[in-house]
Amino acid sequence: MFRVSFAACGRTVVKQLKSTFSGETSLPPNLLLPPNLFGAPLTRRAPPSGSLLPVLHTCEADIPSHLSPQQIWVESLKSAEALGVARLHPDVFAVPARIDILHEVEVWQRNFQRISHAKVKTRAEVRGGGRKPWKQKGSGRARHGSIRSPIWKGGGIVHGPRGPTSYYYMLPMKVRVQGLKIALSSKLAQDCLHVVDSLDMPTPDPQYLQELVSLRHWGSSVLIVDIVEEFPENILEATANLKTINIIPAKGLNVHSMLKHETVVLTLGAVDFLEKKLLWHDSRFTPLYPFRLPYSDLP
Repeated sequence: MFRVSFAACGRTVVKQLKSTFSGETSLPPNLLLPPNLFGAPLTRRAPPSGSLLPVLHTCEADIPSHLSPQQIWVESLKSAEALGVARLHPDVFAVPARIDILHEVEVWQRNFQRISHAKVKTRAEVRGGGRKPWKQKGSGRARHGSIRSPIWKGGGIVHGPRGPTSYYYMLPMKVRVQGLKIALSSKLAQDCLHVVDSLDMPTPDPQYLQELVSLRHWGSSVLIVDIVEEFPENILEATANLKTINIIPAKGLNVHSMLKHETVVLTLGAVDFLEKKLLWHDSRFTPLYPFRLPYSDLP
């Protein structure tokens, strides 16, 4: 018996060593890393510091003296060359990572609109059971008043769900804003945030967009954000039947959508809009919901 167990252990060790050196793995597909994380080329574009290209975006808000702006290339959907450099505000795109805030905002976003319609019937709502099944005394059996009692099979349910039940609750606005900043900063730190000048494409062919994403190593899923609510026709037709490339207006950008997609692509207009809106929450001095209109310090 010991020889058999030793032989089995030896085969397992040999298989593990073989898979380690050959690059194969026995992990299920859902636990494997996406290929773009370890298969991407090592020759990446140098950071834009010291670049001679023009600066296409600079945040108008003041930057603290102990911080420096985050620089990123401004690309185009028409050509492969960089058009310039964008300088991002560090209070929006260089916030320290807080996984607890991201988790809190993600759980809130999934639950605050959730309504459970689960409902069970009590003994008063189950059909039947109106008469006493047998007399109170003399039969030798336990006393019962209805066959729809909760202790009977087919009877009512006690303390069951009585839907519809709302799971609505609201996080403080400061926490939600901080979640957006952390998500944007994390994407930028992981080289998963890109800036383009506009969403103008030379063709509405979906294959052109897919090849562009593959050529630039934008990952398996891309979220495109623009400030306008009416997107150009070419980008709309190209993403209409693509499940992994989605577009969203900047007003609807949220933590769940950014975490769901591997890469986030912002236009220059979206960058300017997000910086103004998110920085305004750091400087506002009146409550956001003071129960009186109109607001006096909106951006």
